[in-house]
Amino acid sequence: MRKLGDLEALVMEQLWASSEPLSVRQVLEALPDGRPRAYTTVMTVLDNLFQKGFVERERSGRAYEYWATQDRAAHTAKAMEDALASGGDRGAALMHFVEQLTPEESAQLRALLDEANPS
Repeated sequence: MRKLGDLEALVMEQLWASSEPLSVRQVLEALPDGRPRAYTTVMTVLDNLFQKGFVERERSGRAYEYWATQDRAAHTAKAMEDALASGGDRGAALMHFVEQLTPEESAQLRALLDEANPS
């Protein structure tokens, strides 16, 4: 899975936050304030995300409406798997990850592992 660029990530955040498909205009208007962005820039980003498989689209009148192909959690899990797969020593990478968890996150991970792998 390819990493999202900064503007791609901002656009995906809007799609993940919405329960409905969004038009280019709706995404543009929902982007956080900061520097102004052109409609065509957001349209190009959404088209790129479509080409990469991150979003689907359907024509609505003269425009498209877009939605994410995966929810945020599934995307994050895939990114983590890709990072582990490309990192060489999976065990060492997992150990470094686990060492950075808070006690609460460790307990949550332990409970999830127990649930996924009952003895």
